[in-house]
Amino acid sequence: MSVTQQTLAVRPATVVARPVRSVWLGGLRGTDHIWAIAFALPYAAVFFAFVVYPICYGLWLGGQSQLYRQLFDDPRYLTSVVNTIVYVGVGVNLKMALAFLLSGFFMRKRWWIKALLVVFILPWATPALPAYMSIHWLLNGQWGMLNNVLYMLFGIDGPVYLNDHWTGLAANIGAYIWKNLPFWTIILLAGRMAVPQELYEAAEVDGASGLRRFRHITLPLMANLYLVCTLLDTIFALGDFNATYFVSGGGPAMSTEVLATLGIRYAFTTALPRLGVATVMTALPVLIPLVFILMRKLRVKEVQL
Repeated sequence: MSVTQQTLAVRPATVVARPVRSVWLGGLRGTDHIWAIAFALPYAAVFFAFVVYPICYGLWLGGQSQLYRQLFDDPRYLTSVVNTIVYVGVGVNLKMALAFLLSGFFMRKRWWIKALLVVFILPWATPALPAYMSIHWLLNGQWGMLNNVLYMLFGIDGPVYLNDHWTGLAANIGAYIWKNLPFWTIILLAGRMAVPQELYEAAEVDGASGLRRFRHITLPLMANLYLVCTLLDTIFALGDFNATYFVSGGGPAMSTEVLATLGIRYAFTTALPRLGVATVMTALPVLIPLVFILMRKLRVKEVQL
């Protein structure tokens, strides 16, 4: 049979098969779209109800200029802004530096270090309310355990920690670091464990000291993870109110309030929800650039992988 005859013999079957296949695929695509929409609708409804609507309502609620004039005229607002800057700046950077150092310590292969790691994680696993309340009573000037220990061991009366602005703010920062330090230590420890050990072995063979290995291997490979963790923790710290609310209570005389606790106090204590929302919204000019930088860093890392 010639090539032309073979082509003519095959062509009718091909012409008949194409409409059947296209109709079947078209029906399948339509069914898939229906099922996809059916599965996506509940998630879209939840996203709209619990994300889009609260944010839009909050922007509308706190978007009135007279609220911000009232807020900026309140001297407690400026104090809370300064406290927030100190709280976030000192708390985040000190905590991430300690977490980075401790992640290197927990890399050591000794059984007692692994047991110590389990104990170290306990503050993070403890619920926030009892953890911060215990610190509050620990620092109580009259009945607190810290001052009682100082009196029993050295015969001295400790200060009233939570009755001073700077010691109260330091107590809030210390409690925040103590509570969240284990989490970021574990994250950075996982990052260290992902670094190929062959690099350290090759550097050791070449005669590199521990400091040189840290400088030329650990720091470059951990820099991006450290920055991402710092950005995330900064975002978390800007909205954190637990440490301030349960340790110092914002006292004395609301001198240790941060933006998060001041907004809650306006909304629930003084029954001014619009002013409370406006207080929280003043952090958006800082939050939005942080989120933008974080997304860019995550996208760059995804491309590199």
